[in-house]
Amino acid sequence: QVQLVESGGGLVQAGGSLRLSCAASGGTFSGYAMGWFRQAPGKEREFVAAISWNSGATRYADSVSGRITISIVNAEKMVYLEMNSLKPEDTAVYYCAAGKGPYASTFLLSYDCWGQGTQVTVSS
Repeated sequence: QVQLVESGGGLVQAGGSLRLSCAASGGTFSGYAMGWFRQAPGKEREFVAAISWNSGATRYADSVSGRITISIVNAEKMVYLEMNSLKPEDTAVYYCAAGKGPYASTFLLSYDCWGQGTQVTVSS
């Protein structure tokens, strides 16, 4: 059974940086896509970034492109989200997600396993 556990969230000032981590277990993850989504209060969950476990191909939301990098360390089964130049509008709960399929999907319904989320708060 696939399990995902996020960590690394916190409070940071605008312009600062954070690195979120997602520990994946319970599977080999070959052929999986891994994604990061976020949900702000009163808003729907939205796509942030995704990566193909096999190819390493990545996709980013336009709102974060150039500021955020998603990466995988295969041997450790870790997925990272490096966030720089953070803005108050990046404040949200960030979720790690896994879905069967070779492509780095941007669609929420492509993912069927979710972590519990980690809070990121960016102060102005």
